[in-house]
Formats: sequence, structure tokens, C-alpha cells
Amino acid sequence: MIRRFLGGQLSGGRVDGHGQGLQPAPEPERKPFSAPIRPDEPLAIIGDVHGCSTLFDRLLAKLDREAPDARRIVVGDLVDRGENSRAVLERVFGLSQEDPAFVALPGNHEEMMFDFLDHREGPRSPWLRYGGLQTCASFGIPGLRETSSPKDREAGAKALRDALGPIEPWLRAVPLMFRSGNIAVVHAGVSPNRPLDQQKRDALLWGHPQFQTHDRTDGQWVVHGHTIVPVVEPHRGRIGVDTGAYATRPIPTRRAS
Repeated sequence: MIRRFLGGQLSGGRVDGHGQGLQPAPEPERKPFSAPIRPDEPLAIIGDVHGCSTLFDRLLAKLDREAPDARRIVVGDLVDRGENSRAVLERVFGLSQEDPAFVALPGNHEEMMFDFLDHREGPRSPWLRYGGLQTCASFGIPGLRETSSPKDREAGAKALRDALGPIEPWLRAVPLMFRSGNIAVVHAGVSPNRPLDQQKRDALLWGHPQFQTHDRTDGQWVVHGHTIVPVVEPHRGRIGVDTGAYATRPIPTRRAS
């Protein structure tokens, strides 16, 4: 999974009486994370779909049978890599219109798609390199490649914007985080040292360098995608739900109630 971590932060230090021996101030001791999982309602949190429409439809049908009362939440990265991003986007958009309780979050792959649409890329297209070619193909837009000229990419962006129609403004407006009880659902991660309502966009979409190594101290669980895990299981306040669906693995879901 592509990662773009935030820059490091400076911390305070101690200086001896001669102005020498600058040392980092020790971090306060953290207690092991031990809070129980307590959402306000039953949740079904779905990992990165990445254009795998058949697996996605199969999972939704299973949830309809086994957890009909659970709120469905998708953690982003709906597009790219898989072969049918168009079908996934249309299905998620339709569900969001039919069911006010359905929640869709954006991922870093949607963010890269927006960069492509808004002509914010450099000489090469990271989005086309990391799965955007498959997304364009699913919308019937051929002939693009990572090294396509700015003119060709501009034409491709116009064609994609026209094909997306109302999906684009809806996708740009979806929330970056969903919260229920002591559960926060995001795409990539959070800063463990910031309150959840003060998180930066980059951390939520691309991850944070301390997210996997520093436990939160506020009892809040974070459910996330972005980083592929072999199995979905709780671990010290974090639950990863991306098992790599585009590599022919099942799309995971984490139920909480």
C-alpha cells in the first residue's frame, strides 16, 4: 500500500548548566490499551474494495443475511487495481442515496484520483501508476499510461469527469471519519497524540508514522484500512480491515456491537 507519512515533530529537551548535553525529554509512560469495544449501534465495517465489484456484491449479500441491522461503513479505496471500479462506485453511490445510514469514507486512492482530475500531478501520474489505469479502463477510457503527456492526461481527466457525473461531487464531500461510541473509522490511521476531532487530513488518508507503534490513551478504538493485514483482529486499540481484496482475497468486514 502506498504511504505518505507526515513529517517528524520536534520535542523538548534538557540542557546542563553549561548549555551542553542536549537530550530528548522522555515521553510520559503509557498504560497498555485495555478499553473494551463499545459502539453505539451494530456496525459492519468493510475493508478496501479496490474495484473488486463481484467480491463486494457477495459481501453485501452476506451482510443482508447475517447482519441486516448493522450500519454498513466502507473505509475508502473503492477504486483502482481491481477491474471494475466503475461498478463499485456506482453501487456505493446508489447505496448512499437509498440508505441514509450507509457511510462511505474516502481513501488515498480517491485522493490521487482527485489530483488527476484537478491536474495537480507532476511530469508522471502516480495515480495511473498505482491503479488508475484500471479505473479509467472500467469507464471505457483507454490509451493512458503513467508517462502520458499533460495534454493526453487532461483529455483523460475530462473524459473521466464526464463519466463520473454526480458521483464526483458526492465522493468529494463524504466524511473523513465516522464515530460511534468509542470507535472511530478512518481510511489509513490517526495521530495517536492528537484528539480525534483534531486529526489532519494527511494522517487520515495516508497514515501516521506513530499510528502502529503508539497506543492511544483516551480509550478510543480506531478501525482502518490502507495497510494490508493477514487477518482482521483487534490489537491494542487498532483493527485493520484491509486484507488485499485486489489480490483475489475476500473483502473483509469487521462487525462490532
